[in-house]
Amino acid sequence: MQQLFRKTGFTALIVFLYLQQGHSQTSNASPVKVKGYSALVNPFLGTTPLTDPRIVGFVTPKDWRPWSGLTYPGSALPNAMVQLSPITAWGAGAGYQYEDSSIIGFAHTNKGHWNLCNIPILPVTGDHRPADKLYSRFSHSNESASPGYYQVYLSDYKVNVQLTSTLHAGFHQYIFSDTKNRSILFDLGHANNGVRNWTLEKTGASTVQGMQDVGNDRVFFYAILNTEIDAIDTDREHQRGGRALLRLKDNGNRTVSVRIGISFVSTANARENLDREIGTRSFDAILKSAQQTWEGLLSRIQVEGGTAKQRELFYSSLYRSFLWPALRSDVNGEYTDAKKQTARSDRSYYEIPSLWDTYRNNVVLQAMLAPKMTSDVINSMKDMGDKTGFIPTFFHGDHGLSYIAGSYLRGIDNFDVEGTYKIMLKNAFSEKGRPHAKEYMEMGYIPEPDIKDPKVETVASAGVSKTLEYAYDDYALAQMARKLGDTASYRILMNRSGNYKNMFDPSSRFMRGRLADGSWVTPFNPEFPYYEYMYREANAWQMSFFAPHDPAGLVKLYGEKNYETKLDSLFTYPWNPNYIARNVETMVGQYCHGNQPDHEAPFAYYFIGKPEKSQKMVDYILDSLYGMGKEGLDLSGMDDAGEMSSWYVFSSLGLYPYAAVDPQYLVTVPLFSKIKWTMPNGKVVTVKRTGNSRSLGPVLVNGKPIDGYFIPHSLFTSGGTLEIKTK
Repeated sequence: MQQLFRKTGFTALIVFLYLQQGHSQTSNASPVKVKGYSALVNPFLGTTPLTDPRIVGFVTPKDWRPWSGLTYPGSALPNAMVQLSPITAWGAGAGYQYEDSSIIGFAHTNKGHWNLCNIPILPVTGDHRPADKLYSRFSHSNESASPGYYQVYLSDYKVNVQLTSTLHAGFHQYIFSDTKNRSILFDLGHANNGVRNWTLEKTGASTVQGMQDVGNDRVFFYAILNTEIDAIDTDREHQRGGRALLRLKDNGNRTVSVRIGISFVSTANARENLDREIGTRSFDAILKSAQQTWEGLLSRIQVEGGTAKQRELFYSSLYRSFLWPALRSDVNGEYTDAKKQTARSDRSYYEIPSLWDTYRNNVVLQAMLAPKMTSDVINSMKDMGDKTGFIPTFFHGDHGLSYIAGSYLRGIDNFDVEGTYKIMLKNAFSEKGRPHAKEYMEMGYIPEPDIKDPKVETVASAGVSKTLEYAYDDYALAQMARKLGDTASYRILMNRSGNYKNMFDPSSRFMRGRLADGSWVTPFNPEFPYYEYMYREANAWQMSFFAPHDPAGLVKLYGEKNYETKLDSLFTYPWNPNYIARNVETMVGQYCHGNQPDHEAPFAYYFIGKPEKSQKMVDYILDSLYGMGKEGLDLSGMDDAGEMSSWYVFSSLGLYPYAAVDPQYLVTVPLFSKIKWTMPNGKVVTVKRTGNSRSLGPVLVNGKPIDGYFIPHSLFTSGGTLEIKTK
């Protein structure tokens, strides 16, 4: 039922509901037709909680909702400012939990993390006060979503809600069963970031404007209704938890539209964003434009073959791969910079990507299919670097260097290359750019404090993870240094890129924490997960195969036979169900697909000439850890702004950016028999899989066999053919 409604629209359903309620007047909601590759996208994927302990690795504690998926089903354009989506609970990641039965608002920003969800509004009916507990029950059978569109029937208020959006604006269309006693709740005292202050004022008969201050951001809005506002009642004005009710006049029209523009600069800019992008255009016109935008992006990769589920998972994952980073500049070019000042540019200004996660694959995919957006993001990071002195990163590591260098090596140079490179060098040589950089440079590793009984939550330096990741980041920057002719920096950085070896304990064959005196952290339990003691959101097993820039060197550390045995154990040694760290979940042995630190490990057998072992593990993950559960909507781990989705996209296509900075891709056996990439420069790459085996055979680029397992990025810039034969 849900699949049918999601793909075919809801006019018949709405008519039925109104007739059941005694209304003979048919709904004026237009049927939503989803065509092409967009019809294969399921925006509900990842909204359900994964609780199966056989997959999670442990029994989820009663007071936890597992961190699985954390996606949202609402309307958004690629990398837009607005993500217009339903909220069922505050503080719940993306705000929407599939198992919930009521909706408390529709918010205009979202990421899938525990922030944003700004400017929530909700249509209500009845005699209410702003302080009342306002929400409506809903049913998934009366709910639908597709790229650029979301619909739900609010059964308590008898309102059919339809949402679509542009880059900077949201378009709400509410079809009420009656024209009397209608209000719109502006729940401005709530957001996933704590609200410090909010404002709302009436500026015309049917217009309002205001602001939410959530500490790190101020989000402004300007809204136009097609119905006059009779009065505005407020509760706890300007305070956290406060809200306002816009009471609407009865104009005889059951359809109420709310066009709302947002801005991170001013209400004037929010109004201009709205005027320029929506103006007087109809809901259907805005929806059609959104659908065309998504279809244009999704159709850049056309697949044939595979199962219906695999095709749905592929296009749903491709869709999710282009929702973040979010636009932050307005149509007039203004934005709020890193110093909280208003600035202006003739290029789009973006939030930073979630680089601790997405540097592995997501930003590589974006660089391939959206190079202009990528260059604008890099330009934005350069702007942040000019204001703060260093290139921003996200959460952990220094992976802005991998992102920028990798994009540059893939031919994206429409940014201030020399100026950006200078700031990247500052990152690599300073504590401001890299916490613990002094220890890393002087000692060759980052030591851990001597803590006798560390817990999951113990606060320390995450020295193993940082050392390994900084070593990779040094390698990444070294590749850019070499291309720019900076041989002195290249030599220093390449030498430092070997620092990962200093964390390898030959006696245990694990990457292990060290104290400042050089001794190993003792006692040592390689199975126990930590948030930031020795490891960042991982245990020793999950970090002991991370050296994507030097896999041959890593094999040499272990010895080839020991390497294979240890790698086998990674995927087979059972997880201890008593070891519970909230985001270290979805286990295959000790391998954790539900979190990112070891996402390269399934491919690691290639470097001892055993691609068939990697293929077996990659296939298991593709088949078993995406689209699980009763509804087929479970995802392993949180999507993390598209990283989990991009892992699926690349792996199902038979390619993976093993060392993300390198302009090359490791070849695996694709799920699909034929793939057609249409690149932004118009070049076409055709990928053909011959044979039905899942065992990799010869690989041919433009008819010629390659030496090894990697194909160059130049195939995508020049166009050509890739034939992947199976044994």
